[in-house]
Amino acid sequence: MDSAKTADSGGARTPEMVGSKIKGSGNLSSKDMFLRAADSGGVRTPEMVGSKIKGSGNLSSKDMFLRADKFDLRSLDIQLEKHLSRVWSRSVMENQRPKEEWEIDLAKLNIRYVVAQGTYGTVYRGTYDDQDVAVKLLDWGEDGLNTAAETAALRASFRQEVAVWHKLDHPNVTKFVGASMGTSNLKIPAKAASGEASESHPTRACCVVVEYLQGGTLKQYLIRKSREKLAFKVVIQLALDLSRGLSYLHSKKIVHRDVKTENMLLDTSRSLKIADFGVARVEAQNPRDMTGETGTLGYMAPEVLDGKPYNRRCDVYSFGICLWEIYCCDMPYPNLSFADVSSAVVLQNLRPDIPRCCPSALANIMRRCWDANPDKRPEMDEVVRLLEAIDTSKGGGMIPDDQLRGGCFCLRPVRGP
Repeated sequence: MDSAKTADSGGARTPEMVGSKIKGSGNLSSKDMFLRAADSGGVRTPEMVGSKIKGSGNLSSKDMFLRADKFDLRSLDIQLEKHLSRVWSRSVMENQRPKEEWEIDLAKLNIRYVVAQGTYGTVYRGTYDDQDVAVKLLDWGEDGLNTAAETAALRASFRQEVAVWHKLDHPNVTKFVGASMGTSNLKIPAKAASGEASESHPTRACCVVVEYLQGGTLKQYLIRKSREKLAFKVVIQLALDLSRGLSYLHSKKIVHRDVKTENMLLDTSRSLKIADFGVARVEAQNPRDMTGETGTLGYMAPEVLDGKPYNRRCDVYSFGICLWEIYCCDMPYPNLSFADVSSAVVLQNLRPDIPRCCPSALANIMRRCWDANPDKRPEMDEVVRLLEAIDTSKGGGMIPDDQLRGGCFCLRPVRGP
């Protein structure tokens, strides 16, 4: 192949074209082999090797050069301008996104060590702006560990928890500090095999930051007291804290949907606060809009287990189970499988056995709260009034294990502490 003539190209050599489609180039014949100075003004064209150019047909190895006047440069400019405009707009939107009122400043967050770990979340202890906090890290599944559906559910759960929690203010509800969503700047300490600190977390992890309560969960506290049991006044104090917190939530049209002793936290003075709003939601006006098995088996109301519509009264049922657990310092249905519990609660009206030494006023509250008919269960504000009316001066707590003698302890005349 001859090189381009100086008279035609002005001394400018045309490069080879490599594998692309060029809009509006037309069909090129073997004579269209050279680029003229009048057509190109000395501008080099991109390289191209053996490919199909839009409107040009198949090029052979000899068709190495294209005429500049065959390019639709105006069309290419328009396409490039549109692309750059989209990129610029997206960048501006991301940078100018208004900050949510609950978003925290990550520079003030210091995450220290793991407190608890679950299926999709890990709880750390840390500090935020010199305040002791608990940091709940939620794995959004961006690293391929979860399916798209699972990831979507986790994102929805996070947004739901934040939307519910950041508006609440009550002494028996854990105080919300803030949250961070979808940030890769979160520094999470982890112990590597060498014992050195490392960062091992999803690039799109998010977190919820709440006040840290040193007393641990109510479940842990009751396990520690399983032998000695609780004084009756302590039982009523814990029950009142929980009932007041739930009454407040219900007044805000919020259904917790996972009321259990593991989701209740204690501070150093044994005050109880409701935590974990991962499955909480604003109550629907139409109960039929709230269905599905949401909660923890053993605490779930029959209508929830049965997949029927439900409302805030499902929390009342769960409270009744918690009240029994607080009094007995024991677990409900310890010897039954999940399937047996679910079936028996719905079909056979299974409930925990109330000890005969339990004061009748408290036993009646338990029975009313876990009634099979949601409409017969009291509202939580009524439960608060019933608990406040109970006299604790004469005792009535569960008999400690080390005081038990032969026979049924419930028949003994001595009342518990």
